[in-house]
Amino acid sequence: MNKRNFGFWVLTALVVGNMVGSGIFMLPRSLAEVASPAGVLSAWIITGFGVLMTALVFGNLSLIKPELNGGPQNYAKALFKENTQSSLLSGYLVSWGYWVANWSGNVAIITTFASYLSTFFPFMTNQKPLFSMAGTTITIGGIITFIVCTILLWGVHALILNGIEGAGKVNFIATAAKVLGFLLFIFACLYAFEKSNLIPFYEPIEGEGGVTAGYFNQINHAAIATLWAFVGVESAVVFSTRAKKKSDVKKATILGLLIALALYLSITLLVMGTLTQNELVSSQKPLVDALMVSIGPSGSKIMALLGVISLFGATIGWVLLSAEVPFQAAKQKMFIPAFLKENNKGAPVFSLWVTNLCTQLFLLSVVSQSMAQAFDFMIFIATLAFLVPYIVASLYQLKLVINGETYKGAKNKRITDAIIAALAALYSIWVIYAGTADMKTFLFGIALLSSGILFYPFVRKNEQKTKPADE
Repeated sequence: MNKRNFGFWVLTALVVGNMVGSGIFMLPRSLAEVASPAGVLSAWIITGFGVLMTALVFGNLSLIKPELNGGPQNYAKALFKENTQSSLLSGYLVSWGYWVANWSGNVAIITTFASYLSTFFPFMTNQKPLFSMAGTTITIGGIITFIVCTILLWGVHALILNGIEGAGKVNFIATAAKVLGFLLFIFACLYAFEKSNLIPFYEPIEGEGGVTAGYFNQINHAAIATLWAFVGVESAVVFSTRAKKKSDVKKATILGLLIALALYLSITLLVMGTLTQNELVSSQKPLVDALMVSIGPSGSKIMALLGVISLFGATIGWVLLSAEVPFQAAKQKMFIPAFLKENNKGAPVFSLWVTNLCTQLFLLSVVSQSMAQAFDFMIFIATLAFLVPYIVASLYQLKLVINGETYKGAKNKRITDAIIAALAALYSIWVIYAGTADMKTFLFGIALLSSGILFYPFVRKNEQKTKPADE
C-alpha cells in the first residue's frame, strides 16, 4: 500500500523539475532555426495556453474522479464500458505508450547532463577513435560519456530504491536550486539585452530544400519543440496516490505549469536578445553563450553548474515517473502483473529495474554520432506519444460533461469544463497533425504504440484470473 508522503511543494517540485529539464538548455537554438522571434514567442504562448487547458483537465479530474488516480491510463480505461475488452485494451495501450515515451525521453536528460558536465571535464569530448564496429567509430569521449551517464542512471536507481520519499526531497532541493539559478540568469542577461537582436521581429525562414516557412508554418514547426518542454505537466497526477491531500494535485499542477511557462518565456526572449540570430543558430550551448556575453568567461562555468544541478534533479523526477506509470497501471490490472512488485521501502522495484535497463540500452546512443541522430528521431516520436494520454484525458472530461456525471446542479461549471476540455483536445490534435505531416514519423509512432500488443496476452490473462467467479 502506498504511503501518502508527497506534500504540495514536493508535488510542485516534481512538476517544475520534470518540465524544466533538458529542453530549456537547447530549445532557444533549435527554435531559432525554424522560426523568427515572432514565430517563437507565438509558439510558446499557444503551447502554454494549450498545456494550461490540459493541466486544468488533469487537475479537475483528480478532484471529481479521485478513484481514478495514478495516471492518465485510468481515464483511457474509463472511456469505455466497464469490464470490456475495449476498456482494458485502451488503458493498457495508453500505459504502454506513455511508459515507453518516458524511459526513452530519459536518455535525452541524462546525455544533456553529461554534456554540461564536460565543461568541467573536457576529456569527455575527446574525439580520438578507439575502434570501429558495424561501420560506427567509437571514440574515447563517447565511451567516457557512456560510463558517466551509466553511473548517473544507476546512482538515481539506488537512491529511489532506498525510498521514494527521500528521492522526492532530493528532487525538491535540486528544483529549488534550479529555479533560483534561472532567476539569476534572467537578471544577468537583462543587462546584455539588445532589442536590435530581435529585429526583424518577423521574417520568412528558409528551411530544407529551399522551402520558405511563413508565420503560421513557423508556429507549426515550433509546436513539437515547445511541447517537449512542457511534457511532465501531468507528474502530480501520476503521483496522486502518494499525495498527502488530493486537493494538492490540482494546485501543484497549475502552479508548476505557470512557473515553468514564466521561465521558458523569459529565458527564450533574453537569449534571443543577448545573442545575434547567427550566433544563436550556430550555438551548441546557447544559455552558456548568453551568460558569457552578460558576465564574461566565468559565465560558462556558472551556467554549466546550473545545468548539472538542473538535470540531476530532472533525472530523479523522470526516473521516478517512468517507474511509477507501469506500477500504477499494474495495480489497476492494466499492465504486466510483475510490475506490481515493491521493496520494503515502498519503491516499485521490478518496474524500476526494467525501466532503467531499457534506458541503459538506449544510452548506447552516446557512443557514436550516427546513433545519436537516430535517437533524436526517437525523442520526436516520444513527444508525440505523450499527446495520446493528453487527448484521452480531454475526451474523458468531455464524456463526463455530456452525460452529466459529477455535475448535478452545477450548470456553469459543466459549461466551463466543456470549453476547457474541448480546447485541450483541439490543441493536442493540432500538435499531432503538425508533428506527423511526415508519413515516416507517423508510421514510426504507430509502431511504438502497437508494439505493446506483443505483451497484451499477459495482461489479459491476469485480468481474467483475478475476476470474481460470478462475473
